[in-house]
Amino acid sequence: MKKIVAVLLATLMMATLLAGCSSQKEDWAYIEDKGTLVIGITLYEPMNYYDEEGNLTGFDTEFAEAVCAKLGVDPVFQVIEWDQKEFELQSKSIDCIWNGLTVTEERKEDMAFSTSYVENMQVVVIQKENADTYKTIEDFTGITICAESGSAGQSAIEDDAILSTNEFVGVSAQKDGLLEVKSGTCQACVLDWVLARAVITEETDYSDLMVVEGIELAKEEYAIGLRLEDAQTLEKINGAIAELMADGTMQALGEKYGVNVVY
Repeated sequence: MKKIVAVLLATLMMATLLAGCSSQKEDWAYIEDKGTLVIGITLYEPMNYYDEEGNLTGFDTEFAEAVCAKLGVDPVFQVIEWDQKEFELQSKSIDCIWNGLTVTEERKEDMAFSTSYVENMQVVVIQKENADTYKTIEDFTGITICAESGSAGQSAIEDDAILSTNEFVGVSAQKDGLLEVKSGTCQACVLDWVLARAVITEETDYSDLMVVEGIELAKEEYAIGLRLEDAQTLEKINGAIAELMADGTMQALGEKYGVNVVY
């Protein structure tokens, strides 16, 4: 009986050791072994979007491809629901969130952030015909306002003493918010300046919309979100970012897509 117990204990100890080795492999080795970095994105111009030929492109798309080339893995872009991003990351449906992800103290509790690489802010978009009605933040009362669910835009609304008093509509994507304003369902939308600058032009379907000048709800920075335990992956990605900053790649991408790169 003692021999049987000893064998069982030895087997249990071995299983524990193997489990420990397995958990350690869940970091960079897990990604390296499969040869891919699965990147959670939404379609968000100019960060990730499809061009006229149907090819995925954008600042974050090219940025991710450049980082993955340095790391020796292939990028796999996977469209996700933005308000499910933390679940997707922890369940390993994706390896990182790389799509204009705003760094916040609250999010730091659920994920690790790479070096920040782009500066941004939240702005308010309205119909041009309402320019005389909505000039200051105090004018936005008794309206319906929207933002992408789980986004920095929603947080900016909730944190503002005036905007938070309005009826709120959560949408699946930031561009959906623009459509709500365009149709008149919502009088205002709060979204990323980076996106607003890219899509609200005279050459697009949003030429009847405008950003309210002088209202900057939240200045923020974008970074890549990874699992808290992925320290090795984070270190490797940060190393690649530093190299791309040093050789001018990041600055060139910023100029190409009209975003403010953090130097």
